[in-house]
Amino acid sequence: MSDLDTITHYINGAKADTRSGRYADVYNPALGEPVARVALGSVDEVDAAVQAAHAAFPAWADTPPLARARVLAKYLQLCQQHTEEFAAMLTREHGKTLADARGEVARGIEVVEFAVGIPQLLKGEFTDQIARGIDAWSMRQPLGVVTGITPFNFPVMVPMWMFPVALACGNTFVLKPSERDPSPSLLHAELLKKAGLPDGVFNVVQGDKLVVDALLEHPHIQAVSFVGSTPIAEYIYAKGSAYGKRVQALGGAKNHMVVMPDADMDMAVDALMGAAYGSAGERCMAISVVVAIGDAGDALVSALERRTAALKVRDGMAHDAEMGPVVTLAAKQRIERLIGEGVEQGAKLVVDGRNFKVADRPNGFFVGGTLFDHVTPDMTIYKEEIFGPVLCVMRLPDVGSAVELINRNEYGNGVAVFTRDGGVAREFVRQIQVGMVGVNVPLPVPMAFNSFGGWKRSMFGDHHAYGPEGVRFYTRHKAVMQRWPNTATAGAEFAFPQMK
Repeated sequence: MSDLDTITHYINGAKADTRSGRYADVYNPALGEPVARVALGSVDEVDAAVQAAHAAFPAWADTPPLARARVLAKYLQLCQQHTEEFAAMLTREHGKTLADARGEVARGIEVVEFAVGIPQLLKGEFTDQIARGIDAWSMRQPLGVVTGITPFNFPVMVPMWMFPVALACGNTFVLKPSERDPSPSLLHAELLKKAGLPDGVFNVVQGDKLVVDALLEHPHIQAVSFVGSTPIAEYIYAKGSAYGKRVQALGGAKNHMVVMPDADMDMAVDALMGAAYGSAGERCMAISVVVAIGDAGDALVSALERRTAALKVRDGMAHDAEMGPVVTLAAKQRIERLIGEGVEQGAKLVVDGRNFKVADRPNGFFVGGTLFDHVTPDMTIYKEEIFGPVLCVMRLPDVGSAVELINRNEYGNGVAVFTRDGGVAREFVRQIQVGMVGVNVPLPVPMAFNSFGGWKRSMFGDHHAYGPEGVRFYTRHKAVMQRWPNTATAGAEFAFPQMK
């Protein structure tokens, strides 16, 4: 038996020991060694969680929206009080810097703040006297048991894109977090219970593909929310839809930033450093390709070379760390292999982050900041989502060529343009085929009262995440027409009804 702490499930208001006998190690990426182990659930444990949520649904759905919102308001206060605990968990199991972890928690809390106000968005519409003696109205009602399958790179924030909105709308929830950094899921569960959430309304099943498939196949699951890579997003969308479930599946990205010759170069370089190397590039909104227009390239690359080589890569707990490790040894090896392929295919390697060592963390999964110049669209480092601290510079003659390049790309998650020309920016925003666009903003992640989602192979499904789109995803629209028997009728009508 391992002497590591075991991270297990949370079912029907309590932690639940696993019955599967399967476990996986949870690593501290900065140390390169296990710090805990996580239970990997079974089909039986998925069923227990879903049955608990199914049993809790009628009473929770019948709870007035304002009462549900008050539970979430208490949970919001508890999240604010436990920000440092969440952040420390993130840094310990994911590796991102403590400052970045605090930012992730803050962005998740914003969605809870939005969810507290959902009663306003659940209101229907009423029309008096649409025909003689007939009134009509609409309402939005919860779906039932819904599930969230969430990624390793945002183990606090991405679940908070899902369950606060789902719960506020009256659904019950089963969370399947990443097995690489599972601890925050249990803290969410504990705080929700402390806030007064009834048992069974929120459940957690740790696990791997076995658990994912069991959730997709379970007849009581009504909707599936997913964030992860495009191949898995496509799989979940296809399988979940085949089982008759509503699915939103957010996939991968290849985000570009276009730098015009008139851009504020200092501003653009600062933006690129954070957007490319923040969280070691393990963000679906990370900028991985910068397109330098005209003569912007030389100055941009020169400044980026100095800044990239000087990045402070440390254990994320270090107070001066600008970038931490990547999440696993396998991720490090894959990123370094792709860097090698970039060199072999003819890109100019300006800064090489391979074989990077941190003196007091010799076994950590570190990759240094990496910068390529003269990248072309046929290269693997352009075509694949590297998901690491690798920035590719491409050079094109004009903004029209950049728009054409980006619109041809299979992904359409995020994009940015840096310029002082309002006309260029306006046309770029109108013509670009990408779901989230920044003008002199490198990471255009919408606030919680908007909605998040990409286009093309970055998003499968009709509804984007959180915000008003999230409310629509987690509810069904119902139309009602009403007439009372004291209204005079003209007898049976066999023609299709007309409003008179």
